[in-house]
This record gives sequence, C-alpha cells and structure tokens, in this order.
Amino acid sequence: MNPDELRAKAAALPENPGVYFMKDDRGRVLYIGKARSLRDRVSTYFHPNPDIEPRLQSMISQIADFDILQTATEVDALLAEARLIKDAQPKYNVKLKDDKSFTMLGVTSFDDFAKVWVVRETDDVKADLMGPFTGAAELRDAVKVLQKIFKFATCKIEMRADDPKRRFFRPCLLHSINRCTAPCADRISKEDYAADIASLRQFLRGDRSKLKEDLAGRMKEASKKLEFERAAGLRDQLRAIEALERHSPEFDYVEGDITPMDPQEGLTELAALLDGAAVRTIEGIDIAHLQGGETVGSLVSFVDGAPFKAGYRRFRIGSVVGVDDFASIREVTRRRFTRLAREEQVFPDVFLIDGGIGQLSSAAKELESLGDARPRLLSLAKREETLYRWTGTRAAEVKVDKSAPALRLLMYVRDEAHRFAQHYHHLLRRKAILEDETAR
Repeated sequence: MNPDELRAKAAALPENPGVYFMKDDRGRVLYIGKARSLRDRVSTYFHPNPDIEPRLQSMISQIADFDILQTATEVDALLAEARLIKDAQPKYNVKLKDDKSFTMLGVTSFDDFAKVWVVRETDDVKADLMGPFTGAAELRDAVKVLQKIFKFATCKIEMRADDPKRRFFRPCLLHSINRCTAPCADRISKEDYAADIASLRQFLRGDRSKLKEDLAGRMKEASKKLEFERAAGLRDQLRAIEALERHSPEFDYVEGDITPMDPQEGLTELAALLDGAAVRTIEGIDIAHLQGGETVGSLVSFVDGAPFKAGYRRFRIGSVVGVDDFASIREVTRRRFTRLAREEQVFPDVFLIDGGIGQLSSAAKELESLGDARPRLLSLAKREETLYRWTGTRAAEVKVDKSAPALRLLMYVRDEAHRFAQHYHHLLRRKAILEDETAR
C-alpha cells in the first residue's frame, strides 16, 4: 500500500483497544504494539512528524501493510502484546528499546505465598516471568487492576505458612482497601491463596472462559461447605472479571477522577514539607449544615493521590446542638478513629481538616489519645489557602507556594470533601421536602 492508502485504512479502524502488527512488503511482522484506541494510535504512524527518531522512521519507511487484533479492554491488549512479542520476536520490538531491558511480570516462588512484582528481564529474582512488556507504566497500571480482582500481595515480606507469628501481624493499607487478602497476617489459608494465584495465572494466559467456569464451581463448593466468606470472595472475583470485560468504569486504571497535577509529585513534596516520611493515604473532612439546622459531615479518602471512592463516608451529627463547626469536627474525628482502632484498620498518613487554626485544634483534641500512632494533622483555610500543621502542642503555618503540587493536591482533597458534604446536604434536604409534601 502507498502512504495515502495506509492513512485511509488507519482512519477506518475502530476506536477499540487492541494490538496492531506492522508488516513489510513480504508480509513479515516488523513491529507489534498495543493501543487504547487502535484508530488513534495506528494513524500516528502515517502522518508527518519532524521529531521522530531515526530508528522509528526507518521502521515506518518499510511498512507496506498492517493488521489488528481487537481486545475487550486495555489490560487484554497489554497481555496480548506481550504474548505475541514473545512468540513472533519482531525485529523492531528489539531495536526500539534503546538498549534497555524490557519489563516483566513476575510471580514469585521463594516462599509459601507468591507475590506479584514488576521486574526487569535482567533482574535476578526467583519468580515465574511473563513478558516482555514494552511499557513499565502500563504494566504497573494493569497490576493495580488485576489486584482489585485477585487481591494478591505485592510486598517484599517473606511469608511461611507454619510461622505462628503471622497471626499477630497487622496488615498494611492494601488489606484495608480490599486489594490484598493479607497472607502476611494469616487472614487467608495457604490453599485458598494458592487458588487465587492459580486464577491469576489463568487470566494472564487468556483462559478467560475456563477461569469463569472454575470460579463458579469453586464458589458453589465453598457454599456447600458453609464457607460463606470465601464464597463471597470468589463471587466478587467473578463479577469483577465480568465488569472488566464490559470495560466498566469500576475497573478503570485510575481510581476516581483525574487529579489536575502529577499526584506522585504532590505526595513527594508533601512528605518533604512534613517530616520526610512517605505519604500514601490522605483523608479529608468537611462539615455542612442543612438549612441552618441539621449538621452533616463528610470524609473522603485518597490513595496514591487519587480518590478512593469506596473509602468515602457520611456522618449525621448527633451530639451537637445548633451550628457548631468545632464540635462537629470533634464528633466526626472521634467517630472515624474510634472505628478504625476498633476494627484494627490502618490510619491515614495525613488527616486534613477544612478550616483554620480553630478547626485544626478541635480535631487535634480528639486525636490526643492516639499518642504517636496519630496521623499527621493538617488544615487548609479556603480564603488564602493557608496550610497549618498540628505540631503536637499547637498549630503552625506551613510555608508553601500557592502553585506547589503539594498544596494543589491538598486543595483537591479539601474541595472533594466539600463537594461530598454538599451532596449529602442536598440529599437530606430533598428527603425533607418529600417528607413534608407527603405529610400534607
């Protein structure tokens, strides 16, 4: 095909995710790539680009035709690309990697509970490797999606089934947000965890139909044995796979909304502004009033800089008479951390209050009993966007530029808490109006 014909063929492609194969005039595959949108990605090869690197230009000049393979999701495209590159060994998939080793997906085998790691093909790890994958970032995103389904561990902890100390271990954040079954803390048996890893391997091999059939069978078997918690977990895996196949927003790569900055940059800067310890989780609270009377509180949860909607909570204030933001903040703070402590859940790294020094002091009073375990406590005043931190005895202003990623991230958390509080406020107001009309 000539360039005009290639452009026309690319423009007619579907916008679905998939894999594409660039071929030379003898039908040999030059390059295999993946795409979120086949039309958009393949079309870029056939439009002039003065900044294109010489090696890629050399490959493009040899393209005489291309084929595609549509997939249901971007995760499927990523996995299919890796399998096809391994089988076909296209010339330019090797040449275009800039002498760097490709990324691999490793399922470890050095202890009784396999972990899933993203590694380089040159790394010395005791693991079954799958790949190569051409993009490390895309693979890490895919691992997050798969971890929602199969809830495997990604840590470096060595775990032995016969270790009696496991039952005293406190699981990490990933267990709290339902991303890991916490074999480190003896929350799942060796056999059940191994079965989940086997399901993951089936998924990675593309045995989707057989996997769903096996999960349904295991779910029924668990129910017969009255293992209802295990049956519910298998049911959730099955539903999650089906949601992924439908490309449900529930399993998009990014949790919630897209932040208006690089979240990792914001988290790194925030950690440096505080005490240098890493920041992964932020919770923010806000207070809203219903027609000057009933008061409600909201709590939003952010993980790795993005909203974690499953962690959002609403509070109807019950111990405060009239409009008293300080007392309402104390109630929300007390209820939140009492529950976290009772359920042995991980505390957030940062707890953010919408307000100034008075609001911050109110929350700090409720957290005194936590001692050293309490999170880093901040408040953010709306008018001047002034950031305060509780030092243990008083509130101190944190000097930070108004355009700094850390402050913009905290503003995002604060604004999301306000939005969520207002949404609850509107729900209650609408309910009150309906009840009033019914009473008439």
